[in-house]
Amino acid sequence: MVVEALAGHTIHQASITGVSRTEPAAFDKYAGSEKSLRFTKLLILSNLCSKAFKLFIRYAEVWCNKTPYICLEITYTLVMILKEVKDKARAREFLDLARKIYEGDPYWVCPLDNMVEGVFDPARNVFFTHGEAIRWVLYDDQGNSIGRVAAFINRKKAFNFEQPTGGMGFFECINDREAAYCLFDASKAWLADKGMEAMDGPINFGENENFWGLLVEGYMHPSFGMNYHHKYYIDFFESYGFKPYFEQVTNHLDLTKPFPERFWKIADWVRQRPGYEFKHFTWKNSRQFIEDFKNIYDDAWQFHENFTPIETKVLLKSLEEIKPIMVEEFIWFAYHESEPIAFLVMVPDANEMLKRFHGKMGLIDKLRFWYLSKMNIFTRSRITVMGIKPKYQKSGIESAIFWHLDKVMKKRPNYKEIELSWVGDFNPKMRQLHESVGGYFAKRHITYRYLFSQASDFRRSVIIPLDTKEKTVKS
Repeated sequence: MVVEALAGHTIHQASITGVSRTEPAAFDKYAGSEKSLRFTKLLILSNLCSKAFKLFIRYAEVWCNKTPYICLEITYTLVMILKEVKDKARAREFLDLARKIYEGDPYWVCPLDNMVEGVFDPARNVFFTHGEAIRWVLYDDQGNSIGRVAAFINRKKAFNFEQPTGGMGFFECINDREAAYCLFDASKAWLADKGMEAMDGPINFGENENFWGLLVEGYMHPSFGMNYHHKYYIDFFESYGFKPYFEQVTNHLDLTKPFPERFWKIADWVRQRPGYEFKHFTWKNSRQFIEDFKNIYDDAWQFHENFTPIETKVLLKSLEEIKPIMVEEFIWFAYHESEPIAFLVMVPDANEMLKRFHGKMGLIDKLRFWYLSKMNIFTRSRITVMGIKPKYQKSGIESAIFWHLDKVMKKRPNYKEIELSWVGDFNPKMRQLHESVGGYFAKRHITYRYLFSQASDFRRSVIIPLDTKEKTVKS
């Protein structure tokens, strides 16, 4: 049933079919035909008429029950208003909706309100310097929030695709397909008006280590920054017309089991070779480590489709975000003849504690969080990103980095598991690395893409070849 939306009005649509109770064959003969008592597109456009319509439905059902010869089959669809988030009150409803949608779910961990709001704050999100975003909340006829979504454009990347591509994310919705479609339609219309011809989702208006992809397999406790969703969301996206652009596989590493013997032999060989050096991050030299990170990242990611060099201010912001939980010895850099060649960034899984805070982080909460973080209650950590320059990707350098990391973890026996955060199916080298360290499958997310013109040819993300060569990176 097609549902229209009018700004400022509640819209109802009903389909009523009458058949004889005493003649069952009448349904087969007339139902769905012009001879059946069918009335469609009954639209009520005001609150007063809305109440009148509900009374009509109630008395029609009573009449049906008292009349032995008539049966009314009534389909009643209600669509409410989509409102843009423009003030603090609406922003609060945007945040609170997620708590409502996942109430009672034993696995869901509420993202920090401040972290979500930071995505949509131009003063805190550097992506607003080359992009824009909008978000909405959807309401029912009682004024209750039933859905939310955000749409955004990163102009540094949008026009690098065959079709200019925007993004949508932070999608949450009750189990109602029409409500979900309304949110998708709003995102599509806004992006199309900005010159976009496709949209990816659900993704983040920022870097892809947070809020990226739809969870489709592995419904367990999410690690910090990773999306968790209801299973029925899959139907919403795929029935609307979204198609998988790439899959994101998350593997776990069991720290109670030893690394493969071959892995350690390679590590011993590499770390003892002349010219190689390994350092963990220190705040004292944080600026130099940030420059080293950028140097490695821009080289290692150059073969990724739609690659753009990372900005130093983005790195500074990311570092500031993880500072409350960061452990200096969880971040490692490798050098060859003083050249930065590889890095690994790991952080404790803050969600182990944040599940107690329900997304709130006021002053008292911060003090409580700080106190809990000193009690060694973490059992999980997450490798958020790892990169190796192309010319060193077959040198076994990753084994040596893990060797140093393993020495650190042995001093922290409370840690039992590491999440090797998601690797795309377009990156076979990194998938092989996960296998080589003994990683096992845990979760699967999908980044979907929707083409506005169904006549356009859909193409999945380009696979990075195993035999990549160096090339000059344009800054």
